[in-house]
Amino acid sequence: MAIFTITFLFFILVICAMAVGYIFKKKAIKGSCGGLSALGIEKVCDCDTPCDRRKAMMAKQGIE
Repeated sequence: MAIFTITFLFFILVICAMAVGYIFKKKAIKGSCGGLSALGIEKVCDCDTPCDRRKAMMAKQGIE
């Protein structure tokens, strides 16, 4: 039981250290490889036509 407690506290300490680092840097969390946009994929779903909400957003941005 002592090993479990020590391991658990170690992980909590590491998570807290990462949280403090994130708070002080104030940078947005992002993927390391660029995500779907790096693959040339514009949308997450594989629909032939975008949904109404996406169509409205694209019209607002001037994208066809």
